[in-house]
Amino acid sequence: MARIPTSLRTFAALILLGALAAVFVSLGNWQLNRAAQRQATAQAIQSGRAAPPLRLDAATAATEFIAWRPAIADGTWMNALTVLLQNRNLNGRAGYWVATPLLIEPATNTAILVLRGWLARPVGPGQALPSVRAPDGAQTIEGNLLERVPRLFELWSSAGNNPAGLPAALPAPGQAMPQVQNLDLNEYARATGLKLLPMVLEQTSGGHDSLERQWQGPPVDADTNRGYALQWFSFAGIAAVAWLVIAWRAMRRRTGRRRP
Repeated sequence: MARIPTSLRTFAALILLGALAAVFVSLGNWQLNRAAQRQATAQAIQSGRAAPPLRLDAATAATEFIAWRPAIADGTWMNALTVLLQNRNLNGRAGYWVATPLLIEPATNTAILVLRGWLARPVGPGQALPSVRAPDGAQTIEGNLLERVPRLFELWSSAGNNPAGLPAALPAPGQAMPQVQNLDLNEYARATGLKLLPMVLEQTSGGHDSLERQWQGPPVDADTNRGYALQWFSFAGIAAVAWLVIAWRAMRRRTGRRRP
């Protein structure tokens, strides 16, 4: 078997180590960016929750809508338009989020979509979902404002084919309660014909139902990402040192061959 020349092996090793160092630096920078995003999220949550509670109505100014701000809404539940959000786990248990609009102003059909709480998924054969019907009559709901319904990754999103999409019109007579992976506010408004407020209310109290409301929120531990970044930069440093050592040895061999 022909032996690969030393110079070629050295060249290949230098190329590989250089590529690894570049990849490790890129991964370290990505982790730093993730840390910055999480820190910004933590600051936004702290700033929003420090704002005074907002009483929602159809005339609420757009400038008053701040993510994570406490809010209060008076209205009536529109049970026929309830949607279940799939694959929303709580403490290791599989379940759903229950989303129902709260009608704030009947004259203009103005409502706000409320994430009412968490519902466990039936695990036994033949078990049906318990009733998620909200109480009738006037209700006062308290919660925190969100920019949108938190999303989960969908494999079919890039292909433009959603096998569990929202029906074109709600309510859909004779059909079961819709179950979707994610829920877009604009799409939901078109399907229901409602004039929705531009944010979602994550309910924390009121409603008088059996749903659980242990909202976990987005991850904000930036130190974890900084630790990962330090690891990647360490790997990049090791690759760079190895590159220098191999290059130095190659130069010594080349210099030794030139000597008489």
